[in-house]
Amino acid sequence: MALLDGVTSGVEEEFLLVDPLHGAPRPVAPDVLADLPRAPWLGQAELFPTQVEIATGVCADLDALACQLDEARQAVRKAAETYGVVPMASGVPVMDGPLLERPAGERFAAIHERFSAVVEDYQACGCHVHIGVTDPDLAVAVINHVTPWIPTLAALAVNSPIRSGRDRGHNSLRQLDQAGFPGSGLPPWFSSAADHHEQVARLVDCGTILDDRMTFWLVRRSPHLPTIEVRAADTVQQPWEAVLQAALVRGLARTALKELELGREGPRLDPQLGAASLWAAARYGIGKAIDPVRGVATTAEERVRAMVEWIGPELREVGDWEYTQTAVRRLFTDGTGATRQRDALARGDLVASVTRVGITELG
Repeated sequence: MALLDGVTSGVEEEFLLVDPLHGAPRPVAPDVLADLPRAPWLGQAELFPTQVEIATGVCADLDALACQLDEARQAVRKAAETYGVVPMASGVPVMDGPLLERPAGERFAAIHERFSAVVEDYQACGCHVHIGVTDPDLAVAVINHVTPWIPTLAALAVNSPIRSGRDRGHNSLRQLDQAGFPGSGLPPWFSSAADHHEQVARLVDCGTILDDRMTFWLVRRSPHLPTIEVRAADTVQQPWEAVLQAALVRGLARTALKELELGREGPRLDPQLGAASLWAAARYGIGKAIDPVRGVATTAEERVRAMVEWIGPELREVGDWEYTQTAVRRLFTDGTGATRQRDALARGDLVASVTRVGITELG
């Protein structure tokens, strides 16, 4: 299938800028962004000036993606140190900071006005994967296939159990924060690109989102790129975890395209089961899980096994099989970011742990 040749990937990672001793967020993002070098990747502003985002260029393979992520993380750390802060890789702040001022800029101000208390202290940070699918109708059909696996992707990347220095029980507080937005979570099933457009337009008309650039679904057509965007993951602690997300999402997209070539549409989920499966991922991480297609309790390990089995031929086709196997095995052996945060909290070095965002090898 010729379309598979164009299935490229890119990643966006959001980081908090924090005091290196106490972990409190500091509003110095404009200064840090101004000092970043010109590169294949970009540094971008987020809702509050305590956050920065890095966005890779278009990558054809995992090696190129890993190289850009490593380079960008190092550059952000170097620029941040000039202003007495360090980048923190956590889905939410682990420590409290000063009260935040209203966001600057017309669009961010409009977001604050519309969503009020939901964004009053919304400093959530995610890892977003973009996969190149240029045809609009194919893109939404791929989304239908990918949607049932969003909770599984989220479970592998939970990295926000702690807020205000306390373990809150959930593995992803970021997912709980996002649930406060209207229409958040898993998207509905789409019959076509026109149907997708109509459903977004309806949300705009109802006043629940500002415009068609804004949806809160965890997988969506990008509003400004010829890609589908998967936003299941918390910002992860190490680059190899972001690369794993990219490998899995690309494998899902390529598999979906082959299924569609055979005339097989993605499943239609019961909205309650979809929401419950996403909640279970946020609560239990790689522990308990819900299969949103069959509507039964299961385990994250079983869901990951089923996902990797389904996309295995495509992982092998593009050379991602060994990397994926090693990375998944490491997560189930050593634990997710949430597990590592809890271990660090118990040791008394939480802030030091979540600000180690440099290069690491997957081994």
